[in-house]
Parts: sequence; C-alpha cells; structure tokens
Amino acid sequence: MIRATVLAGLTCALTLGALAGCEKRGPAEKAGEKIDHTVDTIKNGGHEPLGDSIKDDVNKARDKVDDAAEDAKKK
Repeated sequence: MIRATVLAGLTCALTLGALAGCEKRGPAEKAGEKIDHTVDTIKNGGHEPLGDSIKDDVNKARDKVDDAAEDAKKK
C-alpha cells in the first residue's frame, strides 16, 4: 500500500514538473535519453526499470502537451 502511494506521488510530481517546465526537448536530448534508457536496461539484466518506464510516459505526455500548445499558437 505504501509502495503504491509513493509511486503515485512520484508519478504526479514528475508529471507536474514536466508540465511546469514546458520546454521543448531537442533531438540531442531525446537521443541522450534513449542512450541512458538502453544503458539502464542493460544494467538491469535486460529488463526496463520501473522508473524508466514512468519517465518515458511522462516525457511522451510532455511532448504531446508541447505539440498541442504549438498547434494552438498557430491557430
């Protein structure tokens, strides 16, 4: 129960932090994150760490928000 609560809190904090930044990630940052992700997966015996999975979801959400904001500015 405590683990689920901590995980939910961490997810919310990461999401809010990502949305608060609203800074468009460039191609170099995305490539660096992919490299970091691959190294972490290798270190974890071929399994993706839970933190990486959450971080990936947050980054995808942030990218979608950034894209939607850019589309709204164009209209």
